[in-house]
Amino acid sequence: MKKVLVINGANLNMLGIREPKIYGGKTYFDLVDYIVRQAKNLNMEIECFQSNFEGAIVEKIQKAYQKFEGIIINAGGYTHTSVAILDALKAVNIPTVEVHLSDISERESFRKVSYIALYAEKTIVGKGFEGYSEALDYLSRL
Repeated sequence: MKKVLVINGANLNMLGIREPKIYGGKTYFDLVDYIVRQAKNLNMEIECFQSNFEGAIVEKIQKAYQKFEGIIINAGGYTHTSVAILDALKAVNIPTVEVHLSDISERESFRKVSYIALYAEKTIVGKGFEGYSEALDYLSRL
């Protein structure tokens, strides 16, 4: 059974409250439930992690070394600012898929830059929860 770590960054815990016109009305708990169900359908073991703290995300990535066969990451705002998260992903060298609920290329200009994309094998944007399912499917085939 393939083990996948799903990391959600800053403000993802505010789904359903934060900018519902962009992110929809479903909550972070709805997202986790969706991810767990999709992983079960693919016979994958999943661990979901969310933090608003960059250092906690870096530490979680580092602790994934030799424990997980894949990482799915939506770093939230850290996508556009965190060289530290990028470096952690490079260090552990685990196949990674970047996911964003919204289409970051259609939003503010600063959101068009993704440090995570410099490492990720695949980036999925603008598909809502379905993006996580697509990422799981991709990792299941590796």
